[in-house]
Amino acid sequence: MKSIQLKTSVPGPNSVALVEREANAVPRGVSQLTPIFVARTEGACIEDVDGNVFLDLAGGIGCSNVGHRDPGVTSALHAQVDRFLHTCFMVTPYEGYVALAEKLNALAPGPSPKKTMLLNSGAEAVENAIKIARAYTKRPAVICFEDGFHGRTLLTLSLTSKTHPYKAGFEPFATDIYRVPFAYCYRCSYNLTYPDCKLHCARHLEDTFKRVVAAESVAAIVAEPILGEGGFVAPPREWLGVVKEICERHGILLIADEVQTGFARTGRFFASEHYGVEPDLVVTAKSLGGGLPLAAVTGKAHIMDNTGPGSLGGTFGGNPLACEAALAAIQSIEDNHLNERANELGDRFRTRAIDWQNRLPIVGDVRGLGAMQAFEIVRSDAARTPDPETTKKVARFCYEHGVILVTAGSYSNIIRLLMPLVITYEQMEEALDVLETALLHAHLGETAIARTPVAVA
Repeated sequence: MKSIQLKTSVPGPNSVALVEREANAVPRGVSQLTPIFVARTEGACIEDVDGNVFLDLAGGIGCSNVGHRDPGVTSALHAQVDRFLHTCFMVTPYEGYVALAEKLNALAPGPSPKKTMLLNSGAEAVENAIKIARAYTKRPAVICFEDGFHGRTLLTLSLTSKTHPYKAGFEPFATDIYRVPFAYCYRCSYNLTYPDCKLHCARHLEDTFKRVVAAESVAAIVAEPILGEGGFVAPPREWLGVVKEICERHGILLIADEVQTGFARTGRFFASEHYGVEPDLVVTAKSLGGGLPLAAVTGKAHIMDNTGPGSLGGTFGGNPLACEAALAAIQSIEDNHLNERANELGDRFRTRAIDWQNRLPIVGDVRGLGAMQAFEIVRSDAARTPDPETTKKVARFCYEHGVILVTAGSYSNIIRLLMPLVITYEQMEEALDVLETALLHAHLGETAIARTPVAVA
């Protein structure tokens, strides 16, 4: 792919024409963050239909940890296309499904024997994890967390926290879902300060069992080890362990939603590893498939085996192409030491972001693990008031200058990083230069500093 020259003339004429076609063909609920139509991708770069090339800090919302068109993934796909495309594993099985299940069982946190089922999407995997938990415990209720995101189907939307644009207008939701505060220390729901709080948000679960839902009615607690769409909130290191301890005390299963945190994003294959916790069930998707739709539920074998034959599955779950892509993606993570690279990229970002925080009052909390990093954009007041409008302007400035990124958070005021982990250090620094310029424009105003195009090598 040709060298990148960041543009200020986005969208181009071909993208404009496609935007018009899209408006006539696709419902407006399926909206886009940028008016950029993709023609080609490679590594950490996206070329649009007008020939503009962008650095990708969004990674298909976390699906491209190994990079766009990873050579091992594309090679595995070409080989599989020449063999067969679909048979349905539940009718005529194939080795790729078994091999991937074996690999995920070996990688999953904790020493317990594991088993894995494959599905199409993160939401489908979350639903199946809850089915399995309810069947195993013979209990109906599920506890989730404020600011969590688990999908857009009926059950997973019931678990998802953010109202607009996800939930408003789609009521009624599933029953027996109960929500409690996450360990969001920057905006503590109890107005406490860590560590003096003694993890009150986790220990408050015991009060929830007395005042909201009986512990003996709860099948599972589903938690993202680090909030994804909710703003990349990394809880204190001991928080997940306390939650797990409470679960074990009451016979409740812990479901770790690792859809966005999995596969090297945090510097480990699974974020749960950072906390020394073995979940009962782990849900994965996004970067598992190396760019193809694929998800999994991996859990303790005796829990996964609790349901009868035919009770779990799906026509396309574990599609042969997706299985081969996933095996190649995992191999790429291992061969290219992407866990280590995630930590190095995260360190580089944090150095820059903390400098911004010290110089610019609009930069609030800087947080994350590994390459799963983010910061809040706030108004310059003591209340740390979220500033979604400025956040939107920063994101727009970035894509107009050749860097694609996505926002997050219940208040839509968080800039997060989901770049492919194969991004070069030079590309990363140039992308952060553009982001810094965007922040300066947002803080000082467009007339306060010169707008100069930036070239990325």
